Amino acid sequence: GSADGSRLLCVASITRRKAQDVLVAALAWAQRPLRCALAGPRRDPEFDAELGALIERTGLAGAVSLLGPLAGAELEAAYAAADLAVLVSHAETYGMAVTEALARGIPVAVSDAGALPDTLGHAPDGSLPGFVVPAGRPDALGSALRSWSDDALLRAALRRSAIARRSILSGWDHTARHLHRVLEGMRRRPAAVSR
Repeated sequence: GSADGSRLLCVASITRRKAQDVLVAALAWAQRPLRCALAGPRRDPEFDAELGALIERTGLAGAVSLLGPLAGAELEAAYAAADLAVLVSHAETYGMAVTEALARGIPVAVSDAGALPDTLGHAPDGSLPGFVVPAGRPDALGSALRSWSDDALLRAALRRSAIARRSILSGWDHTARHLHRVLEGMRRRPAAVSR
């Protein structure tokens, strides 16, 4: 990350559902010297064009980068450069990018959509390792980004919380064992008899 906390990262396909337009509008609303990298495949040409126009219209062409899909060392470098991850989707069943950021000790701003608040979770001390804002509200996200940008003590507290949250994340081995138990239980259960 950076000393001033100015580097944001959103890892998600560039689609209306992932709400990068809300993120760009929030950056414009916040009026802070923040830079944001949007990493992910660009699968919706109509939304992609709208997002590009919004970035230009808000004067954020120098602050918002559309990186395309990243993997391996490139993705690691993007996370290593990030101070705050952002995923403010309109709907989300889990939010793998949230867990990936937390696993690196990076705080995350999420929307209150679907499972995102649960995925963000809490550190062992009960602190929140980021922000939860209402979905579709650039002003609410912009306010959180202002707080992030203006308050070094808040940034430090959220980083500590994210690092602590990392310590209680489940790994893939735990997830695989749990899924195996569920599937075994389903296999052993007698099939329902229909009449």
